[in-house]
Amino acid sequence: MSTTTLAPPPRQAPPARSETRRERRRRERLQEEAGAIPVRLYGLRRGTVTVLTLLCGLFALFTLVPIAWLVINSTKTQANLFETFGFWFARPFVFFHNLSLLGQNVGGYGTYLRWLGNTALYAVLGGGGATALAAFAGYGFARFRFRGSRLAFYLVLAALLVPITAITLPLYLTYTKAHLINSIWGMILPSLVSPVGVYLMRVYVEVSVPRELIDAARLDGAGEIRIFFRLALPLMVPGLMTVLLISIVGVWNNYFLPLIIFSQNNLYPLTVGLGLWAQRAQNSGNAQLFPMVVIGGLVTIVPLIALFLILQRYWRSGLLLGSLAN
Repeated sequence: MSTTTLAPPPRQAPPARSETRRERRRRERLQEEAGAIPVRLYGLRRGTVTVLTLLCGLFALFTLVPIAWLVINSTKTQANLFETFGFWFARPFVFFHNLSLLGQNVGGYGTYLRWLGNTALYAVLGGGGATALAAFAGYGFARFRFRGSRLAFYLVLAALLVPITAITLPLYLTYTKAHLINSIWGMILPSLVSPVGVYLMRVYVEVSVPRELIDAARLDGAGEIRIFFRLALPLMVPGLMTVLLISIVGVWNNYFLPLIIFSQNNLYPLTVGLGLWAQRAQNSGNAQLFPMVVIGGLVTIVPLIALFLILQRYWRSGLLLGSLAN
């Protein structure tokens, strides 16, 4: 009697192990290193690279030291601000107490939260509008040729050479005639003009939007508006994010323009409001104003840092596009 042996069942493969966060970060770092251009290909000597690295380190130190000072001194009382070492902590730790003061109208000078809302409104409308107009103008200058286009572009660049102090009096007189004093439109309308944004978008469109692609779309019967929004605009996203970041930061940090056009505390942005607090703190001797100025300055830069971290993944990929296009 013959016996048959049963083959063992095939061994099942173990389930795929999910990638941990550390492994994912390591894989992403390896991919970035693989895509990085070696320094030797730039034609720089090792000594030159060392000097440039040291200069970058000094610049980073110059930038980060004031931020470290704000972080440390936002935890102090006014007495400790003047009596202790500025780059080390002291007791009592009153960070959260100082933070709670920002929501109060101390001394009737104005509230930080109102100024923060005003600044966000001016930055979103002014920076967003400046980005949109820069996109239209940059695309037009890059892909259309019309009589006087080069002269118009040079006039846009010439606006960069005019200091704001030279147009202070004409600007104020114009605002008075147009009834824009103490009006939010007086802050938003000038913010819509960004010569730097127009220049950057023109350069970016030249290297990122192929002319052949636009010509092919025109041959297929697509209109100019459809070409811009369906073909050109998606390719312009890294440049748009860069211009958006520059425009928002410019409006957020603007001090001179709102100082001219606003005389009401409830319309101030953060820059003018904190300047008012600092002035009143020196004159009144209020024990709460100096800590509020310090922690207010710290909170002011937090949204800009967050915006940079959010937008960097959009524009990092296209930052060197112009250097690789040739």
